[in-house]
Amino acid sequence: MASRWIDLVDPDQAELRKQMPKRLHARALDRLLAPAQHEDEPRPTLEGHGDYVFGVFLVPVAVPDENRVYYQEIDLVLTRELVLTARKTPPGGGEPFDTARVHETCTRGDVDDPGMVAYHLVDEVAEHYLDLIDKLNDKIDDLDDHVEEWPAEQIRGRVSELRHALLHIRRTLAPTRDAIRGVVDGRIELDGRELFPHETELHFADAYDKLLRASEGLDFSRDLLAGVRDYSQAKIANDQNEVTKRLTAIASILLVPTFIVGLYGQNFHHIPELGWSFGYWWSWGWIIAATLGQIVYFRRKRWL
Repeated sequence: MASRWIDLVDPDQAELRKQMPKRLHARALDRLLAPAQHEDEPRPTLEGHGDYVFGVFLVPVAVPDENRVYYQEIDLVLTRELVLTARKTPPGGGEPFDTARVHETCTRGDVDDPGMVAYHLVDEVAEHYLDLIDKLNDKIDDLDDHVEEWPAEQIRGRVSELRHALLHIRRTLAPTRDAIRGVVDGRIELDGRELFPHETELHFADAYDKLLRASEGLDFSRDLLAGVRDYSQAKIANDQNEVTKRLTAIASILLVPTFIVGLYGQNFHHIPELGWSFGYWWSWGWIIAATLGQIVYFRRKRWL
């Protein structure tokens, strides 16, 4: 395997030239040498360049404790004799993509075909996407469970974070799926001929199926998040309705006493109740009775 798979981490030009004497296309060489950057993430691809195939893949990694997702870049140069991979260290303290499990799988299966090595790498990338979708769904379920408890600002913030994460995943998952579709359809050529034999293409079809399931899972996650957002907005609207009802009840309770006080506060000489010895208590009786009656009514209507 060592003679067929050259695995580099953040290679410089001298090391790359030493390990890969074949002349590379300028765009492929620039991508192999470029550091991993979130601001200028490459589009995942797998394309033929005459006598070699060049590929770029982004591997998502979820950090649940920090509520973030970062991406590991792995570049691929594939010929009929060897596989060269260049792994990039993500900015911000992330680790480069770990190929140990792929090495173990290839060694255990006595894999000596570069196409099958590429398949195992792609399959590992697809597994990462499936794992990421599962973790995102767990986060969305947790958010759904706390809609009734968390403040509206916190809910809005988490929904916004998850929405941006879903959009970012879609921007990397879709081209990754399309790149593998090219292998399944036999469109990847090396020296004018198909690089992968039919048996290898069938293995790539399994990886393509995983990426399809990840895409469908991503759509489901988007629907789940939309449901949480709608539920949160409905809860906010319902809370506002409850506040409005309470304010209406309070305003109504104060309205009748205000009317009574205004009625007997008019500057007229012939108001019969003003001459009664118990006129003062008469007005208070109406105020208390009207207030208690409204309180009982609004309590029964659950407005208070």
